[in-house]
Amino acid sequence: MFLDQAKISVKAGSGGSGCVSFRREKFVPRGGPNGGDGGSGGSVWLETTLSTNTLNTFHHRQHFKAKRGEHGQGSNRSGSQGEDLILQIPVGTVLHDEADPSVLLGDLCEPGQRLCVARGGRGGKGNAHFATSTHQAPRFAQPGEAGEERWLILELKLLADVGLVGFPNAGKSTLISRVSAARPKIADYPFTTLVPNLGVVRLDEARSFVMADIPGLIEGAHEGTGLGTRFLKHVERTRMLLHLVDVSPASERDPVSDLEIVDREIEAYRDILAAKPQIIVATKKDVAQDPQRIKALKAAALKLGRDFHLISAVTGDGLEELIQSVGSRLEAFGPRMINTAASAP
Repeated sequence: MFLDQAKISVKAGSGGSGCVSFRREKFVPRGGPNGGDGGSGGSVWLETTLSTNTLNTFHHRQHFKAKRGEHGQGSNRSGSQGEDLILQIPVGTVLHDEADPSVLLGDLCEPGQRLCVARGGRGGKGNAHFATSTHQAPRFAQPGEAGEERWLILELKLLADVGLVGFPNAGKSTLISRVSAARPKIADYPFTTLVPNLGVVRLDEARSFVMADIPGLIEGAHEGTGLGTRFLKHVERTRMLLHLVDVSPASERDPVSDLEIVDREIEAYRDILAAKPQIIVATKKDVAQDPQRIKALKAAALKLGRDFHLISAVTGDGLEELIQSVGSRLEAFGPRMINTAASAP
């Protein structure tokens, strides 16, 4: 199961209370106060990891609580501090407070990045701290502070270099299965892809990039038609898009019209996504029967100022040229491509 949104409750540990105590040795009259301090409560941290790319951990468990601090004891013995609780989340998780979802608490985009979401309470001071020359036997101590508690909304936006967009059955899943080790479901009916898929595409022994395949878009997706635009957030962080268009007669649609419809849906979702560089990829070359459909799509792509590639993911025709073109574009954007030694999401 792929879960890209979750709501959890986090509670930090409360601090231990200070101790009220006095020395009671037989030959030490009026020994004075010796109450120790309480320990601080543990905090709750979120830490990003590459070992997972879903929020499934939080599907069956929503409440997380750190350890509280121990109370202080006599003989100036301080209570032990509560242990911090560290929750592992996938890279690319965005955090909001449920009390005010408009406030961004954090956007964790780097592996190993940490954020404290609930701070532990401070331990109280024992009565030994309150002894003065005029008040030599204080019979009070400070209570520990309560730990912070809140509900969080976690939203995952997958990290990838390249995002695949297009109509259902445009060949996105077939493409990612041919150029990477990803194995999405592939079938000859619409919406076979129901969740995003990630694949690492190798350019050579030293370079590779991450490709994201999301469920297909149809006209009216921004209004909730089909699977809507729920999964478009997973290509928000990509640096470029591959817009796949089916040029075979099996789709019974006009390729240029498909291109325009998906462009409109992307623009209706968010302007920043529509502004990303695109490469238009005409798919299913092996079964394309009308050259005019390909020519019309290529002309529309050039009119928009976009590169155009014609491929067949089934036979592999045109795949190498496409991948090398994508690699060159990514290198021009700057050093974000991963090397082959890096772990894939």
